This record gives sequence, C-alpha cells and structure tokens, in this order.
Amino acid sequence: MRWKSALALVVVILLAVLGWRLLPRSAQVGGPGMRGGGAEAPIPVTVVAAATTDVPVYLSALGTAQALNTVNVNAQVSGQIKTIAFTEGQEIAQGALIAEIDPRTYQAALDQALAKKQQDEAQLVAAKATLARYEDLIKKNFVAAQELQNQRQTVAQQQALIAADDAAIASARTQLGYTKITAPITGIAGIRQVDVGNLVSANSGSPIVVLTQVHPINVIFTLPQQHLGEVRGASGELPVSALDRGDAHVLAQGVLKVVDNTIDTQTGTFKLKAEFGNADNALWPGQFVNVRLQTRTVHGGLVIPVQAVQRGPDSSYVYLLQPDNTVMMQTITIGGEGGELGMLVTDGLKPGDKVVTEGQFRLKPGAKVLPLAPGESAPTMTAEELKKAATPGQRRRGG
Repeated sequence: MRWKSALALVVVILLAVLGWRLLPRSAQVGGPGMRGGGAEAPIPVTVVAAATTDVPVYLSALGTAQALNTVNVNAQVSGQIKTIAFTEGQEIAQGALIAEIDPRTYQAALDQALAKKQQDEAQLVAAKATLARYEDLIKKNFVAAQELQNQRQTVAQQQALIAADDAAIASARTQLGYTKITAPITGIAGIRQVDVGNLVSANSGSPIVVLTQVHPINVIFTLPQQHLGEVRGASGELPVSALDRGDAHVLAQGVLKVVDNTIDTQTGTFKLKAEFGNADNALWPGQFVNVRLQTRTVHGGLVIPVQAVQRGPDSSYVYLLQPDNTVMMQTITIGGEGGELGMLVTDGLKPGDKVVTEGQFRLKPGAKVLPLAPGESAPTMTAEELKKAATPGQRRRGG
C-alpha cells in the first residue's frame, strides 16, 4: 500500500505546481502592475517649484448682493386702478409711468378749487372798487372814517381768501398728479401686486410693485476682526472681485465703499460694503457670491499653488521634494492669498523649492516619489523601472 501513498503525494504536488502556474502574474509578486517588489515602488506625484512674483494679497469672504435702493411703490391717493403701464421684470426709468388711478374725482376737485378762486377774485375786484370810491369820498367828508376802515379790511379778507384758493388749487393739482404713479428711481420691476380694476388705498401696506436699483449694486460681506487694521490701514480705494460659488469665474469688479463702524461681539466679525457697476447684470439682489478683497501688493513675493498647502493642527505645511526624490513635511508660514497666483509664503521655503500639489494623500515623511510636471501622466513601468526613474543620476542598463 506504500506505493498508493507515494502516488497520491505525486498527484498533490502536480496539482500544486499546476495551480501556481495558472495564478495571474500580479498575484505571484504581490500586486497588479508591480513586477518585482510593488511595496518598494515610488509614488507618482505632481510637483511645482516655488516662484517669486508680484503678489496681490487678498482677503476672502462670502457675500450677498444687495440692491443699491429698494422702493415699494404705493398709491398716494385712493381710487380704482385704471392702467398698469409696466412689464414685470423690465427695467423702468425714473419718472416713467407705472400705473394710473381713475382721475375724475380729483379732476373735479381741482375744477372746483379753480372756480372758487375765480369767485373770490371777482369779489376782490368789487371790494377794491368800493375802497377806491370811499377814499375819494372821505376827502369830501361824504363817508365816515369807520366805513373806509371796514372796506379796507374787506379787501384784505378777499386777498386772504384768494391766497387760500391758491393753496387749495395746488393741493388739488397735487392730488390729481398722484393719480399717475411714476417710478421714483430707475430699477427692475418685480411681480405686480394689483391688477387693473382693483381699488387701492393711499399708502396701504401692499405695494403695487417693488423696484430694485441694480446699477450700481452693493455686496455686503464680513471679515474676522483681526483683519480690521489691515483693511483700514490700506490706502486708496481697495479693489473687490465677486466670484461665482465655485470660485472659478469673476462675475464683477468693484471697489470697497464702507467699513462698518462696529464689530459684532457675538461673531467677532465686522461688515463691509462694496459697490459694483453691474452693467451686464451679472449680480442680482440676494445672490450669494465669493468676495475677494485686495488689501495690498507684495513685490517679489514667494508663491506656491493653493493645492500644495496642507493644514496641520498647529500650522500649515507642504511636502517638499528632496534631492533623492523623497519627500519631507516642511512647515510654512502663509502671508495671504494671492488669487490665481496661489498662496503667498513668508517663511519655510525658498525660490525653486519643489512642493507636491497632487498625490499628497498617499505620502508620509521619507516616502519615495516619482515627480511629475503638472498635467503629466505617470508612465507604465515595472517596479524596477520606476525605482530607477525615481533615483536621480542612475542610468538604465543598456541605455
């Protein structure tokens, strides 16, 4: 029976050898695409050199667009709406007709005031004629002095009545003018609140329409109180950019107009207001935007891409490429945001130092890397070839 045991052992060995030969090559060496020791292969990363340039320093915040002026257009006299003369959503010029109230009642009141003045003017003419006659007769002692004085008072009373008539006419004319409701400012018309035929009351709570002035337009934003001195100490009008929510596109350019006079004790922030021309209506009241306030320009500043900066518990740091193509954690001091140029570095780096901008999540201090230029893809190599490529000065065999 010993020959049967030996035969079984031979079969098991053959099956093991066959299974090993059928395994994928990657499984035999410990990982896909890494022939010859994948754990030692360098990590492909993108690196960018720190460069010096003139750097505009920005403060960033979240802001809200706000109309320069907002007006609730109400009726100033009561009556029935006769005409609606605007289109919702259109820009209405200052003084343009918005709506008209039935004017007949107010026209009748004006006509009545005019007629009353004509009546009083006629009585004044008669009183003046009588006064002139009395002044002639008093010289001949045909009229008592008291009668002359009474007539003078009558003329004065008629003159006062005419002055009152003038005031009544002006009031009636003003009331009639209020039946034509015009735009007090140039602005965008919102959704109308009343229709033709509705009765409206003077200065009621519900407006006919709301006008918002968007040329120019304001953006309100806040900054932490530690930046107050930097903002107030800057000279001239500070430029402000409004960007979309993705921080990818500049929507409008404006200037800082107001720094609020108090700091919010609950949030430790202060408010600012910037003004934008907004000729293309890129900003709209109530819109949230990212605000970038330029406070100064650093000449010959050192900048690196924003993606290179990592945030630690105590400070910021970058992965700095070493001559042997390893990386180390380098603590840096940030001097501000440089917009599209990147981050301004005031300490920890020097011009020409290469920092990792992509692939940091796989790194640790001392890790071996394969440095790539921005946009460059890692080549398809064996682990041995990758190690050779990652070792400066080493030439390939046969090369």
